[in-house]
Amino acid sequence: MGVLHGMRIVEGSAFVAAPLGGMTLAQMGADVIRFDNIGGGIDFHRWPVTPAGTSLFWAGMNKGKRSLAVDVRRPEGQELVTALICGGGADAGIFLSNFPATGWLSDERLRAQRADLIYVNIIGNPDGSTAVDYTVNPSSGFAYATGPAGSSNPTNHVLPAWDVATGLTAATSLLAADRLRTRTGCGGLVTISLADVAFAMVANLGYVAQAQVLHEGRPPIGNDMYGAFGRDFPTADDRRVMVVAISLRQWQVLARATEIEPHLLAMESALGLDFCLEGDRFQGRDALAALIAPWVAMRTLSEVAKVFDDLGVCWGPYQTFTQLVEEDWRCSEANPMFKDIDQPGIGTLRTPGTPVAFRASPRQAPRPAPLLGEHTDEILAEVLGLSAAEIGALHDAGVVAGPKGVQ
Repeated sequence: MGVLHGMRIVEGSAFVAAPLGGMTLAQMGADVIRFDNIGGGIDFHRWPVTPAGTSLFWAGMNKGKRSLAVDVRRPEGQELVTALICGGGADAGIFLSNFPATGWLSDERLRAQRADLIYVNIIGNPDGSTAVDYTVNPSSGFAYATGPAGSSNPTNHVLPAWDVATGLTAATSLLAADRLRTRTGCGGLVTISLADVAFAMVANLGYVAQAQVLHEGRPPIGNDMYGAFGRDFPTADDRRVMVVAISLRQWQVLARATEIEPHLLAMESALGLDFCLEGDRFQGRDALAALIAPWVAMRTLSEVAKVFDDLGVCWGPYQTFTQLVEEDWRCSEANPMFKDIDQPGIGTLRTPGTPVAFRASPRQAPRPAPLLGEHTDEILAEVLGLSAAEIGALHDAGVVAGPKGVQ
């Protein structure tokens, strides 16, 4: 049933951060009810999509939730959602959103209905102005540290890392707020800025201090690891591998696996470096790579994998998304996190559950994302206590809707 069984969270969201926060909690057993406008919100058709136009993105970000389709432009729809957000019970009264906390969704309006409401609101910049991952990342400095060595052009990362970090921060913050309410009886508004999450991490990783104290930035160095030895190499069968040696043990087993140990002492003497130190391995990375590259180039990916795995080298293959699905056991049902399940409107999908394994609570099988409005009647009846006649009247008036084609 999941470690969060019994907790009810209402989610009003779009795109990545807030939906990810809600899905993280749903996969741990919380009842997460997502409300959307009839016909879908602004992320309901986001790419990638099937040939029929069904969003694989939306299905991926909303697994395990319940869906309410409601016309929130109308006062009747707003009243329904407000009642849902502020519903009674010690494990309810929790709202997660990245919608503007204004008007009928303002903290003041909602808190008037439930004083101990927990309201987690994700915003862009700390002053409330608009920002998304694709505007925050260029500002973070990482775009100028990403890309080929010697490049002066910024390179964006395709992973929306700050959305991901913010979504997980939102889930953590919500649980912290719930613990505070349990101990003190007080709810409250929790505000999380996407830019704050990003810039805090820039500082946490030492890059703010590097600029402030050392008066230097971090240049792009291609696929190399900054500050230690890490580089990609081509194999004999036109694949590529990334090898990493941060710790001394990682370095020792890499040198043994690639048979370069006999050459290291002379190289250290010539370069004035000590390869037992990770910083020196970084400084001597080009010379070290020149020794390692021929060994990798003479072997296929499978041959490299066997030697590296046998000796415990820290490494990974470069894979396309297709190769990941077709070749990597970690993205298959051999990994307990994954199951092939039926996703309505799409078909069979390899679907992850929570990546967190609790010894005291068996990992739940992943659940599909809902059809838009799939649980409308169920939510109105079970959570809000409306009668069949009242629900029918709301359908007739166009205030709510069930899944497409179902009334």
